[in-house]
Amino acid sequence: MNDTNSLFESAKLGDRRALARLLSLLEEGHASPVETGIGDSIGVTGPPGVGKSTLIGKLIDEWLSRGETVAVLAIDPSSPQTGGALLGDRMRMMNADSSDSVYVRSLATRNHPGGLMDCLTPMVDVLCACGWQHVVLETVGAGQSEIRVVAFADRIILVDGPDRGDVVQAEKAGIMELADMIVINKSDLPNAQRAAEAVKSALSAGSDTNTPDVLLVSAHNSTGISELVDSMSKLESSQDRERLRIRERLISAWDSMLLNSELLDESIHAIETGSMTLRQAVEHIRDNSD
Repeated sequence: MNDTNSLFESAKLGDRRALARLLSLLEEGHASPVETGIGDSIGVTGPPGVGKSTLIGKLIDEWLSRGETVAVLAIDPSSPQTGGALLGDRMRMMNADSSDSVYVRSLATRNHPGGLMDCLTPMVDVLCACGWQHVVLETVGAGQSEIRVVAFADRIILVDGPDRGDVVQAEKAGIMELADMIVINKSDLPNAQRAAEAVKSALSAGSDTNTPDVLLVSAHNSTGISELVDSMSKLESSQDRERLRIRERLISAWDSMLLNSELLDESIHAIETGSMTLRQAVEHIRDNSD
């Protein structure tokens, strides 16, 4: 049963095998059986080690306690040598696989910053059309490629820790400009309040008057999780941040076109041999792509 429409009908009835197969086809580039742009998702990003997966696990617990369903698309980095990925996020979401109201799927970046993002929108649309009330995108970190991934989410949560250095990294990556809410995790540790004040100070120095809220939570002892979920339900993105996200999506679309072009290898060879400059190669691919 490889037809996406048949798989979609089965997935809507709760068939997880059909849903998994359908998402795999979408990841491979097959057309979506549902209208695009109908889904709603929350992007969760931040520096490595701040507890994103653990926090998402606590959010799942809270949503389940409220009788709601949640699907998580966890994006893992790929090995530059083998192209494989550990796909270990669900190891920190042990409770996720024990409920019919939770669906977790890991995605490997495959060192392909453009193509992966192309599949995220139809995947979110399908999950929403199948009845999942919350769809969460978790990224691997706060670098430029993660900004591209998270820009495909409708609302963006930046998770940081009590170490000011993590906040600086987020500022350098530019993710703070896209975030609709900033969460300081590990609030039970020293310097958490100071980190929150530092973030607020950095935000107040910007030109956007509609600055995101800064919340203190602890995934370790579940402090502030219920309040976080309440705040997320009321979250609205500013027009300025939405414009920045659209820009990232356009850049991602160009990346995808470039990486999938049949002229890519030919252009690389031409640059290597000196028969074409980098600018000429870009124009060659642009002018001759379908």
